[in-house]
Amino acid sequence: MDLQLAGRRAVITGGSRGIGYAVGRALAAEGASVALVARTAADVEERARILAEETGAEVIGVAADTGADASVADMAGEVRDRLGGVDILVNNAARTNPGAFPEEDLESEINVKVRGYLRCARAFAPEMSQRGWGRIINIGGLASRQTGSVTGSIRNAAVAALTKNLADELGPSGVNVVSVHPGPTRTRTYLDNLGRRAADLGCGREELEQQVAATISIERIVDPEEVAAVVAFLASPLSVALNGDPVIPSGGVKGVIYY
Repeated sequence: MDLQLAGRRAVITGGSRGIGYAVGRALAAEGASVALVARTAADVEERARILAEETGAEVIGVAADTGADASVADMAGEVRDRLGGVDILVNNAARTNPGAFPEEDLESEINVKVRGYLRCARAFAPEMSQRGWGRIINIGGLASRQTGSVTGSIRNAAVAALTKNLADELGPSGVNVVSVHPGPTRTRTYLDNLGRRAADLGCGREELEQQVAATISIERIVDPEEVAAVVAFLASPLSVALNGDPVIPSGGVKGVIYY
């Protein structure tokens, strides 16, 4: 299937590793020009170089802190100068949930994962609306539907609310906005967190991974590339029927019906 992404220009925050990097690879492989954004310049520039060599696409690395207004403004200006504009924004810059954030982290987590997403959307949405086409994809998480982490649930439920508001606002101008709530995903950070939890519980990481997999309908933890494939479709013109509602690339949560 041709996702019609050749020639599109995409920004991916949190793009130097994990799901963000996998999304960058998927979009670049479809012919999009990609700006990977992360806080550490040397790291994101190196990851962009590797991805450009691997895919043959135009891939740049831009350092920015999405928790700061000025940094987002500078990043947006640099991306426009280097890519000529932006058609797709994937908001992904946030800490992977370690299992339960300390509640005193709530404000800082909201600043990055909610206000940061809004900062980036406001930076790029006007040009998308002016051209009459765009895609904004906000990466949340299944904590939006589950208890166990007050901070994790609040920040991801807020991502869903932010997404729906932006979808209703921007939809008439041709800009679709969707939230994506991955479940457990085999990123390096997730597996490291799983290992620490296993040590605290006095069991092996593989044993704990099997316990997690048993809660998933496909009975395994999904890979970042599998989440990225869903995001690549959502970034494409073919996804026009999806706007405002969440997409759940989790492998299926057993025992729960959403309707």
